[in-house]
Amino acid sequence: MSRDVKSKLQELGQKQAEFNTNLKKKEPKVLKEFKEFINRGSVMDLAVGIIIGSAFTAIVNSLVNDVVMPVVSMIIGGFDFSSLKLTIPAYIEGVEPATINYGNFLQAIVNFLIIGFVIFLMVRTLNKMRERAERLAKKNEDKKEEAAAAIEEDQTALLKEIRDLLKKQQAKK
Repeated sequence: MSRDVKSKLQELGQKQAEFNTNLKKKEPKVLKEFKEFINRGSVMDLAVGIIIGSAFTAIVNSLVNDVVMPVVSMIIGGFDFSSLKLTIPAYIEGVEPATINYGNFLQAIVNFLIIGFVIFLMVRTLNKMRERAERLAKKNEDKKEEAAAAIEEDQTALLKEIRDLLKKQQAKK
């Protein structure tokens, strides 16, 4: 390779390095924070939460549609909530009347209330478990402190006995 080509390659390498440095400097702070967020692993936790939430929603929808609503419907005289709708007549010829399906809306409210109640129970249970764990940790810490104090007392008593024995031996000499 000629000297001229080598110097051109070095120059190109330096320009590329400068470009990369400038690119990093010009990178928006939000983009940098987003990269850090992605790399932390929180995204995976979020994805797992969304997947579980979707599965949970399917379970709640089935509970509402297949268990709760038939019972409610039976209580109110065999009425099907999903068929509840308000029909707005069409005032223009050839246009079909519009319907407001408020039965589906009522069913969505029941879904929401059930999901909210289940989440409330889960959070309540987790809080109780956390409180129990904290109480157990505090009890264990108290027991450790008591045991350490008892050991210290025993060591002090033993050292006093040794001291007294040493004094007696020195007095005999």
